[in-house]
Amino acid sequence: MPPTAPAEPVPQTQGKGGYYKDDGPHDNPPANLAQVPDAVPRAEALHRYANRPYRVFGRDYVPFARLQPFRQRGLASWYGKRFHGQRTASGETYDMYAMTAAHPTLPIPSYVRVTHAGNGRSVVVRVNDRGPFHPGRIIDLSYAAAFRLGYIQAGSAHVEIESIIPGEQEQAGGVYLQVGAFSSRENAESLRARLAQELAGLQDRLEVLLAGNLWRLHVGPYGSAEDARPVAERIEAQLKLRPLVIVR
Repeated sequence: MPPTAPAEPVPQTQGKGGYYKDDGPHDNPPANLAQVPDAVPRAEALHRYANRPYRVFGRDYVPFARLQPFRQRGLASWYGKRFHGQRTASGETYDMYAMTAAHPTLPIPSYVRVTHAGNGRSVVVRVNDRGPFHPGRIIDLSYAAAFRLGYIQAGSAHVEIESIIPGEQEQAGGVYLQVGAFSSRENAESLRARLAQELAGLQDRLEVLLAGNLWRLHVGPYGSAEDARPVAERIEAQLKLRPLVIVR
């Protein structure tokens, strides 16, 4: 049975954003959505059924049969409470507060980095659903992912997506400052909160990720080590921490 197509967002009035009909946030969404961590890429077997060719709205789709380098630019939308708790194409339950996404042809499951072209923010999400099926839209993000990217009220945003193959270096690359590495994720998140509070302007560049067996706090990305150096000096002067320059 082909995956069910998520309903397409249609802009509403009265400042409610670009969500579809009664879709959107719950009345009392979690207060810590800005701190929801990125999905952590890991090796997973591809779904037995969700990657078969399928047809939706008169159009045929042929998903990738394996993980491979992939880059795409276009419009991202998001889906929320109207689908919260329903089954995704993977058979998993959709959680609008998890870092997930729907894509028409990327393997299920797989991981991609999504970067907002307008503000430079980026998140890592796990693809576990199919959609969107609206012309011009390339990916549907969860509510939490769209919140992190800053386009909840707009309803959609221009983004670039790049595949992440677990165990291999990301295709995009970039220069980051590593401020700390911890065996405990809680300690990494605590330092992230401290930097966000004490260093204005860095909140959107802070990222906690698992690399090897350590939770690492990175600041970035920056175009070069030269671009990152003033930020490193600022962190060292204000927090007495000396960041490492990481290229990934």
